[in-house]
Amino acid sequence: MKVWIDQDLCTGDGLCEEIAPDVFTLLDDGLAYVVEEGNVMSDPGGAEALANFPDGQLDAVIESAEECPGECIYIEA
Repeated sequence: MKVWIDQDLCTGDGLCEEIAPDVFTLLDDGLAYVVEEGNVMSDPGGAEALANFPDGQLDAVIESAEECPGECIYIEA
């Protein structure tokens, strides 16, 4: 499974990072980004920063997407 964040919609609340800290992180710009194997996908971010995440994180990633106030988390198969 893969996930990405639309930073244009991100409100910077950090709920995704609280729910799935191995998959999401907030940077100094106040926006959330995805993390793949410890690497922050921030250059360029958005759909071009599609990141793989472990199957064991699927429930947490889905919960993050559902709880996100900006509705900016996209999960792809």
